[in-house]
Amino acid sequence: MNVRAERPEDRAAVRAVNLSAFDTAAEANLVDALRDQVQPVISLVAEIDAQVIGHIMFSPVTMDGHADLRLMGLAPMAVSPEHQSTGIGSALVRAGLQRCSELGFGAVVVLGHPPYYPRVGFQPSVRFGITSEYDAPAEAFMVVELQPGYLRGATGTVRYHEAFKDV
Repeated sequence: MNVRAERPEDRAAVRAVNLSAFDTAAEANLVDALRDQVQPVISLVAEIDAQVIGHIMFSPVTMDGHADLRLMGLAPMAVSPEHQSTGIGSALVRAGLQRCSELGFGAVVVLGHPPYYPRVGFQPSVRFGITSEYDAPAEAFMVVELQPGYLRGATGTVRYHEAFKDV
């Protein structure tokens, strides 16, 4: 398996992976919207034998009262159903976090499955006094600091790009 940056010719395959992994087209539509509307965006694919079988995207988020913080949101992540539970998602997350760090982002948030994301370093954001703009269980909104102590003293509500509201 290889994890690499998404290329323009991967768009159809990325859409197909997102459509296969989710019950609706919302996440596939979100990927398309984020690509068109947001910069910087980190979009990585996992491939086996040159076939895209996984995708992850990160886009900037903001925290009320802390415009100086460089934060990313992980969303969405998809792995083709026949390749799930094989470590591909974890490999995508780790590669994406590394890329976020290389670009100077200090932390990443995710609204996701509480049993899954702590395995790749995320912890409940409530421990930092950070909440999501979305109504979700507290344990489902998580954060990982890419720079130790980056969120010290920073509390508030995280806001996502408007594209998230359109899907």
